[in-house]
Amino acid sequence: MLESSYDIVVIGSGAAGISAALTAAKQGQSVVVLEKDRYLGGTSAISGGWAWVPGTREGIARGDSRADIETYIRTLAKDSYNPEAVQTFLDEVPNAMTFLTDEAGVDFVLPETAPDYQMDAPGARKGGRAVTVAKTDGRVLGDDRLRVQPYLYPYTVFGYMPEIGDDIATFLRANRSPKAFAYVMRRILKCWWETAAHKRGYDRTNGNALMTSMVAAARRLCIPMITEAPVLRILIGDDGVANGVVVGGTHKSTVHARLGVVIAAGGFTGDAELRKRVFPHDRYGDNHVTPTRGHDGDSYRLAAAVGGVLDASPHQPASWGPVTVWKSLRGQDRIFPHLRAFGLPGLIAINRHGERFANESFSYHDFGVQMLADSDGERETYGWIIADRKAMHTYGIGYAKPWPMPTWYYEKVGYLTSAPTLSELAAKVGVPADRLEATVADFNDGAARGEDPRFGRGSNWFHHFKGDLDHTPNPNLEVLDRAPFYAVRIQMGDLGSYAGLAVNRRSEVITGDGTPIPGLYAVGTAAVSVFGGGYPGYGANIGPALVFGYQVGRDIAAHTAERESCYVVPS
Repeated sequence: MLESSYDIVVIGSGAAGISAALTAAKQGQSVVVLEKDRYLGGTSAISGGWAWVPGTREGIARGDSRADIETYIRTLAKDSYNPEAVQTFLDEVPNAMTFLTDEAGVDFVLPETAPDYQMDAPGARKGGRAVTVAKTDGRVLGDDRLRVQPYLYPYTVFGYMPEIGDDIATFLRANRSPKAFAYVMRRILKCWWETAAHKRGYDRTNGNALMTSMVAAARRLCIPMITEAPVLRILIGDDGVANGVVVGGTHKSTVHARLGVVIAAGGFTGDAELRKRVFPHDRYGDNHVTPTRGHDGDSYRLAAAVGGVLDASPHQPASWGPVTVWKSLRGQDRIFPHLRAFGLPGLIAINRHGERFANESFSYHDFGVQMLADSDGERETYGWIIADRKAMHTYGIGYAKPWPMPTWYYEKVGYLTSAPTLSELAAKVGVPADRLEATVADFNDGAARGEDPRFGRGSNWFHHFKGDLDHTPNPNLEVLDRAPFYAVRIQMGDLGSYAGLAVNRRSEVITGDGTPIPGLYAVGTAAVSVFGGGYPGYGANIGPALVFGYQVGRDIAAHTAERESCYVVPS
């Protein structure tokens, strides 16, 4: 039930919003979370669920250092480096993670190996900075079990979402190992039975595990989480302080906030007008597709109406992730984010000219940067993933599953294109046949030796981690020489915006002249990224969301007390 007044109103129910709500509620404040969607969890619930949180006590114990962390972030941020924001983030990481673990009960796991995305950059490390969340049983949510955002279905394996780590590694071996195949079938059949009997499987992994754990913690603290409750307007009192919101949807009302309002409603990558303003490649608003949930620009519009401004200083305005878009047999729009496939042996990426343009073992973000540069000045940003029969048989291509799944379905829905020769494949996808043949021949020459002289693919530990560690002599390289050949079209997508509302080091929304709007905060992808356009490692969006959400929830009451102690009654 939505009441008329709380200490704090949180807009958005992803990692940032729930983190702020949990911290404030633990301090005794009354909090309400307002979510415009029918589900809780936002994009965090369909994400990989990792959080890049360098400088935890465990990470430091493994040999990490503040100096190395700052050097690494500074290298990736380039001219967009914000030392104050980075200092605040690193100061709060251990506090936030201790709170979320000890007080909220989130079961974080620090893997032995989770390499930074740019292992060749100074300060990079093979592990100790990125954490994930252990598999969670959805039944901990009780009556709210079905309220968390479902998985992005095309990213599942027939409904089951493999857990990043050993689970997904076993899935990748299912067509080569009877033991792995038996494991996969048990997982899938269990998911199907639970879905048939109880509408959704109990096992929650990755981002769904994170948000299941956080929503369960919010339930234990009796925090009301109201869905289908879009915030239409932020209220500002005569004293200039944000003190409430106007709610629409099925919960039309005015809700007052005694301490303040926290905007955690995502970024703007789903809004064509804002993309046209900020994304150079999308100047017409039709050259970008986002798999995110709820990133419709609401955060910006709500804050802009009361003086907030957009900070577009990051050298990359979003965390990029190439995607494939198609329609199901029933005409439903489908989207698949390609976050891993490029690094697997026997797959390459080509541009409209039939040529490779990037290191396919880069992270999805860094690959996206190269894809944008390659298409600079073109009306459309796109490319193709090319594979031969061996790679298709062993790994598949993204949504197109490997043997024993037949390829006809993926071709019928327009996801996959095949041909008996490279020249015929080139004709089907519209690239020069001679260039594609020359590109594959050049790639094969190096791949046969386990080398990529042109781009250095497979040359560091992160590349190998993305590939097939059982494949020799290089986990990322294999020749393409077995017909038929396959292609999947890719275009530009994202995992969230990096440009966002301008905030100060307390996460208060600021105006164009740098003045804070008292009582109004922005966290998560609603706010400008602390990483300045670089993507340091697994969970570069969720890490800051958890940390700055925690900071705001902890400090918002103190900020109110500070304002009130300085208030002077006018004469």
